[in-house]
Amino acid sequence: MALHVIVGAGAVGVATARLLAERGEQVRLVSRRGSGPEHPSIVKVAADATDAAALTRHARGATALYSCAAPPYDRWTTDWPPLSAALLDAAEATGAVLVSAGNLYLYGPVDGPLTEDLPARPAGPKARVRAGMWQDALARHDAGRIRTADVRASDHLGAGSRSLLTAAVLPRVLAGRRASVPADLDAPHTWTAVTDVARTLLAVADDERAWGRAWHVPSVPPLSVREVITQACALAAAPPPRLSTMPGAVLWLGGLGNPLVRELRETQYQFRGPFVMDSTAATAALGIAATPIEESLAETVRGVAPVLG
Repeated sequence: MALHVIVGAGAVGVATARLLAERGEQVRLVSRRGSGPEHPSIVKVAADATDAAALTRHARGATALYSCAAPPYDRWTTDWPPLSAALLDAAEATGAVLVSAGNLYLYGPVDGPLTEDLPARPAGPKARVRAGMWQDALARHDAGRIRTADVRASDHLGAGSRSLLTAAVLPRVLAGRRASVPADLDAPHTWTAVTDVARTLLAVADDERAWGRAWHVPSVPPLSVREVITQACALAAAPPPRLSTMPGAVLWLGGLGNPLVRELRETQYQFRGPFVMDSTAATAALGIAATPIEESLAETVRGVAPVLG
């Protein structure tokens, strides 16, 4: 029974902890509040993961260290750099392989499907932070100081997923209200199940041949925003959704008084046209098949249900 240390008790961290515990591993789940699921194999630790010395103590003896944290969206540029540096230092000090749950921001706008061999062309400050984190990690890996890999996903669906879709759009449409969405409602878009992020993190951590590179999480074929919301309404036995496209100017104005809305401007290119992630490399190399959209959407709807009450 090996020790695995997870930083971050959000949707991905919790899913990863549960999968590890279910296969009989010892799990240490580190977060600021010490939160997480109840399981005899999961030890929840309240700690500041930006403290490299403290994180190193918690990771001592670990086989793998998983970066599953998610700082507040409007504080990425201030909160991610110290956390990333602490994770790298802890991985170097302990010898644990560092596997990070990443995203697709660092590629910037791309014509055609996103593949792992595309260069980093970040289009804004949050994307530049993510690109810098991977560059720093890869530099240490190439120098033989750590072992690492980056597991990248598109927008999450599933238990505990938090996004514009799950926090703002679905609660409205499932309650029978109209929703204005800052997106091309009919453009193809890749959605990734939280469970599949966790499965890929574990597969990459277990296979040294997967280290030193990025992997895209196996995901279902792309579906438009309208298709996903319509399916969610059907699963919830809710009326068909009433949707409209929010003009960019309206989103811009909304950001004047709301810092979280303001941060959405940087990634609007992901929703105003096709945004498709190619995950065939991980499917072939790691043998992971994507969770059916019906399953991840059902989990998503169950998570939204308390909001409706």
